[in-house]
Amino acid sequence: MTESTSRDGEPLAQIKGWCPGALRPMAASDGLVVRIRPPAGRLSMAQAQGIAVLAQRHASPWLELTNRANLQLRGVGAARHAPLLDGLRALGLVDEDAASEARRNVQVQPLWTEGDVTHGLALHLGEWLADRDAPVLPAKFGFAVDTGAAPCLREAHADIRLERHADGVLVYADGADSGVVVAPQAAPRHALDLARWFLGAGGAPEGRGRMAALLGRCALPAEWRQTPVPAHAVLAPGPGPQAPGPIVSLAFGLVRASTLAALGACGALRLTPWRSLLVEGAGRLPESAELITDPLDARLRVAACTGAPGCEQAWAPTRDLALALAPAVGSGHLLHVSGCSKGCAHPTAATTIVATRRGFDFIRFGTAAGAPDHHGLDLPALEQLLQQETAHAARV
Repeated sequence: MTESTSRDGEPLAQIKGWCPGALRPMAASDGLVVRIRPPAGRLSMAQAQGIAVLAQRHASPWLELTNRANLQLRGVGAARHAPLLDGLRALGLVDEDAASEARRNVQVQPLWTEGDVTHGLALHLGEWLADRDAPVLPAKFGFAVDTGAAPCLREAHADIRLERHADGVLVYADGADSGVVVAPQAAPRHALDLARWFLGAGGAPEGRGRMAALLGRCALPAEWRQTPVPAHAVLAPGPGPQAPGPIVSLAFGLVRASTLAALGACGALRLTPWRSLLVEGAGRLPESAELITDPLDARLRVAACTGAPGCEQAWAPTRDLALALAPAVGSGHLLHVSGCSKGCAHPTAATTIVATRRGFDFIRFGTAAGAPDHHGLDLPALEQLLQQETAHAARV
């Protein structure tokens, strides 16, 4: 299923109603896109190094970390998909069937430590979702297991959230201000019960829908409004040391297969929704210009999609432009460069540049589908606008 978006007479951009998987890849201009959903958001050392070998054999040598904490291979030829799947199965990274794979949409707080409930809870929730009796949810419907010392996934896309509570695990609907506290072992079942309420309340007409949108028109039953959601949360961690191991960021989430293998030789990898990796227990990291270890690195201030020619809907290349503009983006600001009006790389509001057939549109603060403040710009004009925006924000 697809939706269409347009702006100012631009041809319609087709929005897929589903995300690719390993068993159900998505066709792109550069070949099939194969998405790996690691159980509990973690790759063992052997799995990370095995994926690197498979990418070098069957796909582009560049892999992508997604904003749902998954790992994507691109450029897979149709004839290479079957041997790639065989390799992923040998690594324990392929579900029983495509339906189970699609339901297992779980993001995991990466800062968990040995002994807390996070890893086991995420694994069990994934198993419940992969079961044939699990509810058939919209393809983009997701769960966040955010049971660290303080929640850090509040900005990540999720419809049902599980967070640590003094008396167990707080399970609540995205967009709600209260939920229910249950024992950790009961949390997966309660999360699926909440998902069934979502479906029963009409949250997915024609198979599409999100929890927050449903709560805008339908009240939660009292049984799901027993315990307030704490206001306290922490910001998503940037690159640097953490208790379980260092976090390394990657520009646009891109990592070369050889670099992935080198990181996997240092420790197991936890994927984050911030296009970064936590390397468990690593004392030293491999030397690579790809790895961003400085939280002030300008590359962290830009987001960009695949762009042309990899995406057939993009009007221009995006990532080289974003890198060229990164020095003009002020500290604490984010620039989103999108190849079309879909805004895949950053669906929420930011300073946004959108490629069109007439040049680049500039949106002061909004999404890629928003109304532009300036039309048809080139690189010098974009640089000047960004500098003006940064200077204005500094004065304010």
